[in-house]
Amino acid sequence: MKTDTIFYTLLQNLPSVLFELLEQSPALASHYKFSSVEIKELARRIDGLFLPKPEYPQDPIYFVEVQFQRDDDLYWRLITEAFLYLNQYRPQQTWQAIVLWAKRSIDSGIPMAYQTALATGQIHVVYLDELDDTSSSIGLGIIKLVVAPEDEAVQEARSLIDRVQQADAVNRHNLLELVERMLIYKFSSYTRQELEAMFGLTEWRQTRFYQEVQQETKLEAIPRLLEEGLSFEQIARVLELDIEVVRQAVQKQDEK
Repeated sequence: MKTDTIFYTLLQNLPSVLFELLEQSPALASHYKFSSVEIKELARRIDGLFLPKPEYPQDPIYFVEVQFQRDDDLYWRLITEAFLYLNQYRPQQTWQAIVLWAKRSIDSGIPMAYQTALATGQIHVVYLDELDDTSSSIGLGIIKLVVAPEDEAVQEARSLIDRVQQADAVNRHNLLELVERMLIYKFSSYTRQELEAMFGLTEWRQTRFYQEVQQETKLEAIPRLLEEGLSFEQIARVLELDIEVVRQAVQKQDEK
């Protein structure tokens, strides 16, 4: 999974982290809906868009761009997309463009044409590797985990998991699922069994994401079992799947 994709997943599931990065109240996340929108003129989507809910018309629209590699055209592209969106949807709110760079060294700098927008706060730049103390925030802790060098990431992950385990029962389940996604991304060369051993994880077997991945793994095994001569009924029993799920998986494979 691409790093920007994993960050958009984080923003979608824990939108309060954006406002923490902007040094604003995390409670502002309740004013917004995170979405992506189609820009007809470009035949592409804006993936990181925070739109104020109708009851908060005074709040600005946020266009969010996440970047983990050098891109000299990023500011030109982001502002162009913002203005095309404004022209297409004609919102009544003000707006800001937020750029989340992995580190300062890959930022080629804001073009002179947009320096005024920077000075007035319409463009806001954050360097994720320069975040200060993240111990009080699970969202910022997740970001620290993703951007940390591998030799520091294990300790960051353990600290993060400890904080998640202390959350209330309702939030703990959702946070654990989110951390699980980040761990699988960050430590992609490790098996799930190795990750469980490294971090002492047991609850994540109950998360929806874990169950989805488990099912995907089982579905990937179906063609091999068919080649071994097993029937649909036998495969369903071996993989602990409903027989109709097996039939649908085989049908999809045949249609490719």
